[in-house]
Amino acid sequence: MDSRNFSLMDFMNKGPQDIMDLAGRFEGFQQDLFERRHLNYRRVSLDGSQPVMRVLDPYDGREREMLYFASNDYLNLTRHPKMIAAGQEALEKYGAGAGSVPLLGGTLDIHVELEKKVAAFKGCQAALVFSSGFGSNCGAIAALLGEEGIAILDTLVHASIIDGCDGKKTKFFRHNDMSSLESVLKRLAGRPVTKLIILDGVYSMDGDIAKLDQIVDLAHQYGALVMVDEAHATGVIGANGRGTPEHFGIEGKVDIVAGTCSKAIGVVGGFVASSQPIIEYLYYYARSYMFSTAPTPQAVASIAAALDIIQEEPRLRQKLWQNINYFRQGLLDLGVNLGNAETAIFPIIIGDDYKVKELCRELHENNIYVNPVFYPAVPSRLARVRFSLMQGHSREHLDQALSVLEHLLKKYECLK
Repeated sequence: MDSRNFSLMDFMNKGPQDIMDLAGRFEGFQQDLFERRHLNYRRVSLDGSQPVMRVLDPYDGREREMLYFASNDYLNLTRHPKMIAAGQEALEKYGAGAGSVPLLGGTLDIHVELEKKVAAFKGCQAALVFSSGFGSNCGAIAALLGEEGIAILDTLVHASIIDGCDGKKTKFFRHNDMSSLESVLKRLAGRPVTKLIILDGVYSMDGDIAKLDQIVDLAHQYGALVMVDEAHATGVIGANGRGTPEHFGIEGKVDIVAGTCSKAIGVVGGFVASSQPIIEYLYYYARSYMFSTAPTPQAVASIAAALDIIQEEPRLRQKLWQNINYFRQGLLDLGVNLGNAETAIFPIIIGDDYKVKELCRELHENNIYVNPVFYPAVPSRLARVRFSLMQGHSREHLDQALSVLEHLLKKYECLK
């Protein structure tokens, strides 16, 4: 099979077909990608997330030391001593797991303490924590919408939001386009059902920031609620790293603030913060909360430590933004198309799936670890190489990446 003639979309399980046959054909697709050295997923790290990471090369089995630009660990908290110590202490005190779902015996005192800390951090009355960020979105959204509620989504929201709306009435507005959003709200005006606008605070593929202040104003005008997913915003934007509402000075005015604990927080899990009545409702109707074992003690303690570090060590965020500004200017000087990127996520938009694969192959060979993003994750015309920065990257790391990237972008005629 020639992988150049196919995309992941061609192997989605749609229509009448046998899954074993489909999986067999997909294996052939993957094998051809591997032979072309275009299979840059599931590369195995030997020492975890950090700016320079040891990787087991999938093609020759050798160990590589690579500059790591594919992590969401923006503040490098996964390896922060306070995070590790907090997790170890909780592991010793409570054991390896919570032992049950939250409602039936799995709620520990540290879960309750963390929920209070998340609520205060996000400027809300109350919060609850989930075992994953994906699960927090899926469970909360399905519960909030019920049978008749209407979800109003930015076209670029995360997959977990899309899945949370599965089987629900859903309307879309053009990305960050307030006239498009208002048009949808006008058409729904007067309908006596829950109308929930859902968006990302920072968008994971484009690195741009939602116009949350304007969205909240429109929501209030038309009787809708707002839910913002703070996955890539928490710890990164806002004067104290509290995210998009803080960035726009509207803390306490957003109805539901959700997020994951796996990005700048550096652990795993998810949260939803809102009013006390909404949170108490979700205890019983968010199925991914009710029917999942409560987050592990180690994760809970490390998350709590991370929220303290984000506020007590602003130098980490300041260093991240120094890196963001420096790298952004370097890319602009090269003439790279960055779209609307304005945070730690940099989409190097190429617009050609095959060139993206070749670029990522050569970047790997030059010990630059990045992620390729192509159709159907984004339209083919927006196929890209995605860089993510961490505060721990040195100026030398950034310069090395820019130098290699400049050479390859010229080689593949990808510059303006």
